[in-house]
Amino acid sequence: MIPARVSLALIAALIFLRAVMAGLLPLSADEAYYWLWSKNLAAGYYDHPPMIAWLIRAGTMLFGDTPLGVRFAGIVLSLPASWFVWQGAALILKDANRAALAALLFNLTLMISVELLAATPDMPSVAAAAAFVYFLARVQANGEGHWWLAVGIAGGLGLLSKYSALFLGFGTLIWLVVDARNRKWLVSPWPYLGAGLALLIVTPHLLWQAQHHWMTFAFQFGRVGGGAFTLRYLGEFLAAQIGLATPLIFVLMVMGLWRSTRRGDDRLVLGVLAWTGIAYFLQHALHDQIQGNWPCFLFPALAILAADAFRTQGKWRWISFAAAPVAAMLLLLTYNQAAQWRTIPLKKDPLARILGRDFAPIGDVIGALSMARVADAILTTDYQTTAWLRFTQPGVKVIQVNEPHRYPAAPAANARLLQGKLWYLAELRRDQHRLVQQSFGYVGYPTQLQGRGVLYMLYPMARPKNSQIGRMP
Repeated sequence: MIPARVSLALIAALIFLRAVMAGLLPLSADEAYYWLWSKNLAAGYYDHPPMIAWLIRAGTMLFGDTPLGVRFAGIVLSLPASWFVWQGAALILKDANRAALAALLFNLTLMISVELLAATPDMPSVAAAAAFVYFLARVQANGEGHWWLAVGIAGGLGLLSKYSALFLGFGTLIWLVVDARNRKWLVSPWPYLGAGLALLIVTPHLLWQAQHHWMTFAFQFGRVGGGAFTLRYLGEFLAAQIGLATPLIFVLMVMGLWRSTRRGDDRLVLGVLAWTGIAYFLQHALHDQIQGNWPCFLFPALAILAADAFRTQGKWRWISFAAAPVAAMLLLLTYNQAAQWRTIPLKKDPLARILGRDFAPIGDVIGALSMARVADAILTTDYQTTAWLRFTQPGVKVIQVNEPHRYPAAPAANARLLQGKLWYLAELRRDQHRLVQQSFGYVGYPTQLQGRGVLYMLYPMARPKNSQIGRMP
């Protein structure tokens, strides 16, 4: 078993490395998009609740509109998230070395290494989930009702981050029903006071939703229905989880899940929380595609269960001892590929595309056109192009002519700017020049712009037919 002091030292090194990468790596399209949200703060947005926008705004106030500024909150939240996993594991497993190991395994997974680095809603969601698990462990260990208020605060902050926090609430209710030792709380006011506190925290967001036709609810919960039964996506989902957990830590998680199903055991709370989310994702994967990052909020509980499954003797000991080194190797390889130090040659590098390196030459061309006064504004029709242009080329005026619901607080394009020299930019596979043509009269002959493995089209545009077109996020 790894001594606690060694695990904690390795966690500190991992968080430091995460901070270095946060400053080195360019933003993904989604991160730049959430950065756009932070420029017009609100109590809600089309895709998600508002927490990520608030956190990005806090980071950029300290470090400016830089990758580190956008991601700074994730580095800060890595500390309490790791502490919550560590101390929650100590309460449940009652073993100091396993508790520190749980926090180490938590930080070694690619899932957490990415989600606490990237500025997306998953970042605060993971931290809130870790707090939720810790405070539930407090309730179980101490039997003191006031800890339910802390559970409610963690749940409310989780809901302000991502709606997946609802699964933690459902899982808690199931746990109280199935665990005879804790069933007493169902007739106590404390859990209900905690739930009321969570509702109070999320009320500003609910009021915003009511004023905006519940559009985030419609977008997110519209996925629940799914399509026809198919096995097509189940393999993809399981492969993604094996990769993001790293293979041997995934095995430990599965072993820990199996051990957590016994009633009357302190680990039951972790098993019920995890199985509640897993059951939904397995059902969803039988009908529709699941993004690999969706179960990230389950990883605080799963990391504790993985540490519980760690064995120093028997036939499983080689998996236990190899889990952390293998995960560390995969994490370093991923960071190396993302930073392009000694890259593995790939015909199409997915990390280069995700991090906008394929787009960078396109942005430079557009920036040069703007500096040369060839273009007064660039028209776009997808949020990825809009976000990357706005972040990487701050001197370029960008007008997204469609999807105004993505930027309800952003100003509309002014009439004077729309009378200037306008160009429409779109990646070939997302080209919507016919849609743009409906408002701007005609589209001239396009120019092809070749990025690193991507092709963009640049169209000269006529003046619009009216002056109420598009927003400038």
